[in-house]
Amino acid sequence: MTETIDDKPRSNDYSFSGIGNGDIVSESDEDFSKYLLDRMKQLESRNNLLKEQCEQIESDKRYIESQKLKYERETHRLQSEIDRLKSPPLVVASIVDMFDGDKALIRSSTGPQFLVKVSQDLDDGGQLVPGVRVGLNQQTLAVVDIIPESDEPLITAMEVIDSQEVDYSEIGGLDQQIMEISESVELPITKPEVFERIGITPPKGVLLFGPPGTGKTLLAKAVAHRTNATFIRVVGSELVQKYIGDGAKLVRDIFEMARKKAPAIIFIDELDAIAATRLEDTNGADREVQRTLMQLLAEMDGFDNRGDVRIIAATNRADVLDPAIVRPGRLDRIIEIPLPDKDGRETIFRIHTERLNIGSDVDVKKLSDLTEGASGADIGAIVMEAGMLAVRNDSDHIGMSDLLDAVTKVMVPKANNVDHSENMFW
Repeated sequence: MTETIDDKPRSNDYSFSGIGNGDIVSESDEDFSKYLLDRMKQLESRNNLLKEQCEQIESDKRYIESQKLKYERETHRLQSEIDRLKSPPLVVASIVDMFDGDKALIRSSTGPQFLVKVSQDLDDGGQLVPGVRVGLNQQTLAVVDIIPESDEPLITAMEVIDSQEVDYSEIGGLDQQIMEISESVELPITKPEVFERIGITPPKGVLLFGPPGTGKTLLAKAVAHRTNATFIRVVGSELVQKYIGDGAKLVRDIFEMARKKAPAIIFIDELDAIAATRLEDTNGADREVQRTLMQLLAEMDGFDNRGDVRIIAATNRADVLDPAIVRPGRLDRIIEIPLPDKDGRETIFRIHTERLNIGSDVDVKKLSDLTEGASGADIGAIVMEAGMLAVRNDSDHIGMSDLLDAVTKVMVPKANNVDHSENMFW
């Protein structure tokens, strides 16, 4: 509230007579002093309030400035991301040779070769050497980026497993085959001095062939476990790529990574998908498969030393393989993995039921007699089906009746050449 001068006490408004000596004291002076003191206190309080408000405004100002700076940075980042996404893609090429430090002979992904310049802004660090993949500007084809090589570029085409938990004790009925593959793959890695003492070169590769489900993949995993080697599993059909040259590049990369992770075992499953006999009458797709096969042949027995890299191949159709891949020097030993005999089936039944809750009435020998012509995979399916029947019957163990019913369900369709997978668990 605004005060005027008229509100102030006047000096002649109040007066009273003093006591004792008869002096006259002005009452208005004392009131005016009190007024001034109160007024000073009010002004000081108001000043403190204004100071607090000013400090609050300064704090809000600093917060707003920090938020502004934050949003400017975020806007700049988003703008950079937008510019990056709007930038044109680069053409992928491989360097063939370098000239004068700023010129490169490159081979583009489409096939032709070009002599192009290297961007001055590119700090290559000595990485621009023949064979390196680079990115090219779409218009000038100048080298503007270096594409780093991945340590494991073949995730879609292979499975890399550093350790295996499968041992020979888990494979039944293949004692002779285990001995042969151990001599061919395991001994050259674990005891190379044995071959040096004799003076012979160990086998470079092994071919496992036989009916489906007989344990070819299991054998390869067991060897990898015994040698403590890196196990690289490749499916033959995955090596067949859409574009020309991609399949051959996959093969080169597989063997290159195997050398880096040596000792290593390359297991090529379904070899017949990539290594079928070459024919004269071929189309474009067949010619690309043959290019991939020729690269595989060169890697298996070429000029480069493979080191501690062993090859195990598996197929169900050894009769369709190209003679060039099964010759000595590439796949030196050919091991047949047959269907298990009676003793082998009994051993396989014991292996599959070892960790299960089996009833005392189970007769493994009788089951072996009833499963003539069954593979190891069939026996595994029989045991699993018996377990499912025990679960259905709410039993606490697998009985002989469950196993007999499972044998009927699995073996009858097999005897009639019918796929029994659709009859399981019904």
